[in-house]
Amino acid sequence: MDSLGALPVFIQVAETRSFTAAGRHLGISASAVGKAIARLEDRLGARLFHRSTRTITLTHEGRLFLARCHRILGEVEAAKQELADTHAKPSGRLRVSLPMVGMLLMPAVNAFIQTYPEIEPDLDFTDRLVDVIGEGFDVVIRSGDVADSRLMTRVVGMFHHLLVASPAYLDRRGTPTKPADLAQHACLRHRYPTTGKLEAWPLRQPQHVSGAIEPPATVVASAIEPLISMAEAGLGIVSLPDFALREHLKSGRLTQVLSDCTEHSGVFRLLWPSSDYLPSKLRVFVEFMAKNLFSS
Repeated sequence: MDSLGALPVFIQVAETRSFTAAGRHLGISASAVGKAIARLEDRLGARLFHRSTRTITLTHEGRLFLARCHRILGEVEAAKQELADTHAKPSGRLRVSLPMVGMLLMPAVNAFIQTYPEIEPDLDFTDRLVDVIGEGFDVVIRSGDVADSRLMTRVVGMFHHLLVASPAYLDRRGTPTKPADLAQHACLRHRYPTTGKLEAWPLRQPQHVSGAIEPPATVVASAIEPLISMAEAGLGIVSLPDFALREHLKSGRLTQVLSDCTEHSGVFRLLWPSSDYLPSKLRVFVEFMAKNLFSS
């Protein structure tokens, strides 16, 4: 422990290249600084500084030891902060990036805000691939795979794409029984706002049929909520994730079609910068979302 206490002294000397300046910063005499360094070198069995009447410079061993000292004291500070967090309420601003379907995830976000009133969420809605670290986000919610080794990840739920329409539309236009039937139907398509491309429908052809099916784009929208509204109004068939349709299917406002001809599954993930220390505001957000995002 005495050696650990000498580390801040060593770091100050290494940074200031002066026993006097290091002592002034630490509130001790230059003589006390010199004695602390001498004792540390004696315990380590290595010389840490080249000393002359005018200059103090690090030896090769000193440079190696300095790099380790920064990491050691960083770990100590992180441990102290972690212990402090266990006795304090999670608080502070939390920057969160959500996809444009984020409004459909808002029940869980609203519940989080009510549960942790001391935390101040700063919510950014976008479908573009944000730079989590470069743009200063604490955490993002995204679907799909992740290939960034700088990020930690946790899967918080799976979803499937379904084809649905209102009972009134199906009564009027008939119910499709195979993917090819969609050519005769009004299809409500989603366009990715970031790329301008139409989202593909997860259609599986019968084994004896070859070729991909491209449903007509009767109506196109860049957000999910208008597509749901149009489907409820009986304007056509739409392909959307099941978590966005749960209440509509339960109430009978929308009905699934071509259930045997669709295949798609995906995951939602939480992503945050990799670190040995997880701030309490981020820790409780990750745990809360993992438990509640798709629980209803």
